[in-house]
Amino acid sequence: MYEEGVLVKETMGVLGPAGTHSEAAARYLVEWQKLDREIVCYGDIGACLHAVETGAVDAAFVPVENSLEGAIAVTLDVLAHTDVLRVNREVIWPVHNYLMARRADVEIRTIYSHAQPIAQCGTFLLQYCPQAELIKTASTARAAEMVGALPVDAGAAAICTRRAGVLNGLVEIAGRIEDSGANCTRFFEVVRAQETSPPAAPDTVLLVAQIDGSRPGALYNVLGEFARREVNLTRIESRPARTELGAYLFFFDLDAHSDAAEEAIAAVARRSIWLKELGRFPVHLAHNE
Repeated sequence: MYEEGVLVKETMGVLGPAGTHSEAAARYLVEWQKLDREIVCYGDIGACLHAVETGAVDAAFVPVENSLEGAIAVTLDVLAHTDVLRVNREVIWPVHNYLMARRADVEIRTIYSHAQPIAQCGTFLLQYCPQAELIKTASTARAAEMVGALPVDAGAAAICTRRAGVLNGLVEIAGRIEDSGANCTRFFEVVRAQETSPPAAPDTVLLVAQIDGSRPGALYNVLGEFARREVNLTRIESRPARTELGAYLFFFDLDAHSDAAEEAIAAVARRSIWLKELGRFPVHLAHNE
């Protein structure tokens, strides 16, 4: 990117601080795509997306869904209610969680982590740390920071990435403690709408629509438009419309390879109060050892 004749490095916002799963996945994306892009950490996902809206960063790389714990509500809500942002790319990131502390031989009495990893590691925690107090933090890296700042004998540990632990002087007590080896998180690269164009061969079309829930069969009829044309939906998610009780928005992930996708989208638009396309983008399955 050039600014008054000077080459300026592009920036990408992620949930910080350094050492989060978001930062790890973003670092992978930058290396894989050979992007000349600086990663900027923010305190929460909403702040990352707002920074793209205002132009403070060129893109954000944010989680949208975890395979064990479901949708990341803030990401969906921001995308649904903005006309500025579009999804440019999806990366599926295998998530591995580690239990780390100041010392390996410490008796663990308190465990810090983000709510999602705590839930993802529920079986391990019940089996090995049933008496430990669980304290939720803004991110896994923030948990590692907090544990790293406590006395060695505090009995505190963090569920975090290995990088976050190392950055904060922690040692590994147990690795890959997530309940499922298939644990993964979908990340969206989000950019301003006017600065992106659909790729030649997208994998997914992302739609959001509001449907009149007062009409019997409204959702059934919408889904029928896809089914009759054999357009595969890879994901459906609902969120409150934030207008009145009982009003909902529906997110649809469509297989972009269907020849009838355009016809189906037009038919669904006619059956919706409103419909918005949030992006057409490739999907990449990352490798995280």
